[in-house]
Amino acid sequence: MRIVIAPDSFKGSLDAGDAANIIKEGVLSVLPEAEVELIPMADGGEGTVDAMVAATGGRIVKAVVKGPLMEDVESRFGILGDGETAVIEMASASGLTLVPPGRRNPLTATTYGTGQLILRALDLGCRKFVVGIGGSATVDGGTGMARALGVRFVDAEGKDIDQGGGFLDSLHDIDMGGLDPRIRESVFRAACDVDNPLTGETGAARVYGPQKGASDDMIQILDRNLSHLSCIVQRVTGQNLKDIPGAGAGGGMGFGLMSFLNARLESGVQIVLETVAFQSRVEGAGLIITGEGNIDSQTYHGKTILGVSRIAKKLGIPVVAIAGGIKGDMSLLHREGITAAISICSGPMSVDTAMENAGVLLRDAAASAMKLIGINL
Repeated sequence: MRIVIAPDSFKGSLDAGDAANIIKEGVLSVLPEAEVELIPMADGGEGTVDAMVAATGGRIVKAVVKGPLMEDVESRFGILGDGETAVIEMASASGLTLVPPGRRNPLTATTYGTGQLILRALDLGCRKFVVGIGGSATVDGGTGMARALGVRFVDAEGKDIDQGGGFLDSLHDIDMGGLDPRIRESVFRAACDVDNPLTGETGAARVYGPQKGASDDMIQILDRNLSHLSCIVQRVTGQNLKDIPGAGAGGGMGFGLMSFLNARLESGVQIVLETVAFQSRVEGAGLIITGEGNIDSQTYHGKTILGVSRIAKKLGIPVVAIAGGIKGDMSLLHREGITAAISICSGPMSVDTAMENAGVLLRDAAASAMKLIGINL
C-alpha cells in the first residue's frame, strides 16, 4: 500500500517535517510493508519556507534584521531551486514569538525587518517573491516593511512618523518616490490563510489584536488608525483595498503588500501545493495522512488540511486527518474529502500536556489509524 504523509506543523510542538516522520513511525509500526512518501506541508505560515525549499532543491539564507521591537534578531528566508524566487515568512522577522509576552505591544511593533529580508533577497538577484503573512506581532498595515524599502510616511510637517500601528493617526502623506526601483521589476505573491478585511469587526485589530497584547483601548486605536491609513493610501495610489479578503492578514500586511508592492493575495496552501507538485506526486496513492494542531472553524478558510483533502477527493484517494484538537461540525470537511479525523489526545488532558507529549501522542494516533485501516485490507 502506498501512503502519502503530508501534515502541516503542530504549532508550538512539532514542525511539519518532524510531524511527517513521527506519523511514518506510527504507520510502519503497524504496516511495515507500506510504501511511504513524506510531503511536509504549510499554508503560508510557519514551515512555508522549509516546505518550498525542500521541494525545489533550494537553499536557506540567514540574515540579521530588526525585529518587531527594532532590536536585532536572527532571521532567515529561502531561495527556491530556480535561483530567483525568494520565500519569506514575515514571522521570521516580525513574529509574535520574537517578543516576550511581557513586552508585546502592537501599538509600537513594526514589520521593518520583513522589509529588510526583501531587500536582502533583492540584493541576491531575486525578482519573484512569496511572502507568508501569518504569526506576526504587528498591526502596522505593513508600513514598517514599506519603510525599509524606501517609502516615507510623514506627518503634516513632512517629518517621518514613528513606527507602529499606534502612530498612524498622525500620518498625513505617503512618499513613494524613494521606493527601491527593483521592486517595480519584481512580482510579489502574498501567501495568506485567512480572509479578514483590514478593519471592522472581523478586521486585523479586533480579531488578532488581543493575541498580540492589545487591550480593548488599543484595539480601538489600531482599528481607527488602520482605517486612516487606508484613506491616505487611497488618496495617494487611487486604490481602495481595505475590504479585500486577506487585507487584514498579518496585522494588515496583506493590505501593505498590495498597496506598496502591488502584491497579489493568494491562498497560501495553494501556493505550496503548486510548488511541491502535490497532485502529481500523490496520484495512485492508496491513502493520504494529513494533520495540524487543530481542526476548527479556521480549517475551512484555506488551511493545509482543506487543500490536501480537495486534491485527494478529486483523485479518489481517502484521507485521514490527525489533529491535536477537533472542534465543530466535521460534515463540511467530510464533504471536502476527509474520510476520518482523529485527535491525538487519548483521553482528558490539558493543552500543555498534549503539546509536551505531541510526538508520542501523534505516533500512537497514526498507529491506531493504521490498525483500523488494516481491518479492511
